[in-house]
Amino acid sequence: FEKAGDRAYTQKREIVDRIIEELSVHTAIEEQVFYPMTSIAVPATRDIARESLEEHHIVKWVLSELEDLDPKSERFDAKVTVLIENVRHHVNEEQTDYFPKVRDALTRAELTELGQALMNAKKIAPTHPHPRSADSPAESNVMSAISGVVDRLSDNISGIAQGGVSAGQDLIARIVGTKKPVPAPTGSTMARKAATTTRSTMNTAARGAAQTAMSVQNGATATIAAAKSGAKGSVTSAKKSAGNTATTAKRAATSTARAAQDAAETVATTAKSAASKTVAAARR
Repeated sequence: FEKAGDRAYTQKREIVDRIIEELSVHTAIEEQVFYPMTSIAVPATRDIARESLEEHHIVKWVLSELEDLDPKSERFDAKVTVLIENVRHHVNEEQTDYFPKVRDALTRAELTELGQALMNAKKIAPTHPHPRSADSPAESNVMSAISGVVDRLSDNISGIAQGGVSAGQDLIARIVGTKKPVPAPTGSTMARKAATTTRSTMNTAARGAAQTAMSVQNGATATIAAAKSGAKGSVTSAKKSAGNTATTAKRAATSTARAAQDAAETVATTAKSAASKTVAAARR
């Protein structure tokens, strides 16, 4: 964060979102597992644990304020700077005083077991700060588990919503023919992943729908062209058929007329011959 430029608002927002998520998880698993277990196993750490809880409390309030604060706000950088200073002090105190006491008092197997318990708690820890929630061990375990489930559900919904909006902006850009930059998703890692996945899925679906529509249009065009071609072919065939029929009929009529004329001439000749014979017979 300290290396980001003064006007690197998008980068600072992404960094702070990551800080919020990581510190929310970190404070939760220490309050659920590390502080209560070490306070019992190593009594010399109890005062440090209580002080650490108060430092967590302050940090979570600052984190909750940073969640909805615009990076362009004049108080954004100031709040992050105070947060960094508090966390550095907290880390230094744990590494130089708290952790050495724990390492000296616990065996390697016990330290391994403690580490595994922290890793397991991390899987369901809240991804957002909850400064109003109780931080005493018994209440913290219950509330943290509930908050963790709610946070992850909220992160997923937020990511899906952001991804849907981005996909819509992508579609508009494709239709209008512009390439306007789409804001990067914000929030926890889960929210960002959900947003990216949703945007990719919706864009793929949109491209598939566009290809389907194009295929349907091309198919319709081909069908219309085939229908026109078929109709034209039918008309041509009908004309040819009609022409052939007329020619055949004309030829048949000519042949019939000739046959009739020949028959009439034959009948006339035969009649004339018969009449001559009859006259001759009458004379005789």
